[in-house]
Amino acid sequence: MAYKETLPRKRPSRKQMMKRVARFKKLKGSDGGLPDSKMPGCERILYNVIGFQPPKVEKGGKQSPVGIELARMSAIKISEGFNLAYCKAKPGKGPMLHNHDTNETFICMTGTWRASWLNAKGKLEHVDLKPLDLVSFPPGVIRRFQNVTKGPKNKDSILMVVIAGNAPSSEFTVDSMKKIERAGFMPKAHRA
Repeated sequence: MAYKETLPRKRPSRKQMMKRVARFKKLKGSDGGLPDSKMPGCERILYNVIGFQPPKVEKGGKQSPVGIELARMSAIKISEGFNLAYCKAKPGKGPMLHNHDTNETFICMTGTWRASWLNAKGKLEHVDLKPLDLVSFPPGVIRRFQNVTKGPKNKDSILMVVIAGNAPSSEFTVDSMKKIERAGFMPKAHRA
């Protein structure tokens, strides 16, 4: 047979591999510390599971997609080209319109989640995701997500978020930031 393996091999110990295991029950969640975190209707808990190291620039409205605090709380601290987080929220909750410098993929784990984006005419469009459905946004698309599950208003649903890059950056739209500022919820880190 002429076939040859060309990729390098590693043989990690169990101890090394256990540093790459995250148990949902043990994850430390945070409201993210994002500009919209305290806005009514935007309440959610984010869990930094894999990656999400702080971006090179954390000023001028730019921050980690999981927020300044949570970017330093990754359960599995790796920089291997992607990041994974969970978002837990009650029906009607989700972030305001924002943008990313890398791909962002939403995977519905429980409930129903609405992924919305601004189209070429500046109009908001959306797709609703049921468990295991996903949508993948390219960099530069203004987007948001929201739990739209029917049923009890106090029951959380979970969305998985996969974002490309080693230290991705995000920013809210000017309109979102104005609404946050008018409501008096602008975090200190984002005040001019």
